[in-house]
Amino acid sequence: MSSFREIFPPSTSSWTVNNMPDLTGRVYIVTGGNTGIGKETVKALLQKGGKVYMASRSETRAQNAIADLEQATGRTAIFLKLDLADLASIRQAAEAFMLKESQLNTLFNNAGIAWAPMDDLTAQGYDMAFGTNVLGHFYFTKLLLPVLFQTYESNPSDKPRIVVTSAAMYKVFPKIDYATLRDGEERRKLSLNSLYAQSKFGNILVANEFARRYGDKIVTTSLHPGVFKSELQRSVPWFLSHPPLTWLIKWSPLSMGGITQLFAGTAPEAASMNGKYLIPWAAEGRLTKEAADRQTAEELWSWLEKQVTDA
Repeated sequence: MSSFREIFPPSTSSWTVNNMPDLTGRVYIVTGGNTGIGKETVKALLQKGGKVYMASRSETRAQNAIADLEQATGRTAIFLKLDLADLASIRQAAEAFMLKESQLNTLFNNAGIAWAPMDDLTAQGYDMAFGTNVLGHFYFTKLLLPVLFQTYESNPSDKPRIVVTSAAMYKVFPKIDYATLRDGEERRKLSLNSLYAQSKFGNILVANEFARRYGDKIVTTSLHPGVFKSELQRSVPWFLSHPPLTWLIKWSPLSMGGITQLFAGTAPEAASMNGKYLIPWAAEGRLTKEAADRQTAEELWSWLEKQVTDA
């Protein structure tokens, strides 16, 4: 039932942004918040009174989105320069945030890149999808742990949260092939679809490890947000963007795109969901045995730690 609902969610949700609590005095980061479901997430957080940092690579595009959202909500998000494909930029972004804030209630690791051209690599030479979606977010989150811990210490009854946006696509390539994470012959044997799916699998493994290691102080969840037509599809392979496959996909309206991650990041009832995987809409799903495997997650964590040791 969980797998069916991931691809064919209900047309309506019993939990909506109207159910969000007042967020006055709370601080949020949304990576990739200038477009798609990230922008929908920022919009809802602003409407409920939250202080929101829009962490994005392009300042021009972020400022345009901030202006749009200010017109829609009457509130202004704050631009945070962040290029998840560059470890140096990630460190600078985390340091810049912690110079300004001593509190972070929820980190929404929402940004994602899919089906990037095979020749595209991160600044440090990693596969673009894995380097951005997994390694980049891992490093950003690790660097922000001090402010997350500080938030917990200031009010232990209200744990901060980490929300990791994955995708049901993780089931297409449910393993980590370490020979493909940097450029080389093995990587180029894989399809862009497999490389993207591998990154979404990695997202879940990392979320599970954050939940296991820091669950006493931080609530971490992963999720499949639904299927939407957004900028994420700008490099989608031809066969995925034309009939007959598109006839089989239930495209949900983008306005519903933030529901599940907003639930994970703000709902009081989600405070007890550490380590859970959520599906549309604001419902608990079930991971495959591969995605729930602790040893696989620990191995990836160890690899990731090594990559950022000298970053």
